[in-house]
Amino acid sequence: MSSRQVVSTTNAPAALGPYSQAIVSNGMVFVSGQIPINPASGEIEAKDISGQTDQVLKNLEAVLVASGSSIANVVKTTCFLDDINEWPAMNEVYGKVFHTAPPARSAFEVGKLPKNAKVEIEAIATLN
Repeated sequence: MSSRQVVSTTNAPAALGPYSQAIVSNGMVFVSGQIPINPASGEIEAKDISGQTDQVLKNLEAVLVASGSSIANVVKTTCFLDDINEWPAMNEVYGKVFHTAPPARSAFEVGKLPKNAKVEIEAIATLN
């Protein structure tokens, strides 16, 4: 029988709808897409893709830590951008976080993201 645990932390933005920040199941962590909301203010403060990517990765890390995992345990990410032409700038910030043995990744341009964010990233990780 599989286990399933809901992860919730105030160190990352609350879910904007009927979903969990993450689910832990069978030694894996499935983190919902994180957008660049500063959890302290509840707002998207960064205006450019670099600043937004930085905040997204901080939010992602907060959820991973709350789940008992870490950035180092991420095995797959999916990145959603509102403009694929901003991929190089997003990639530069992303590479500073995932610099050693980076996870598998997909990246897509999408029509629009929640709260008009420029980037959203979801992740799958193993537990520590």
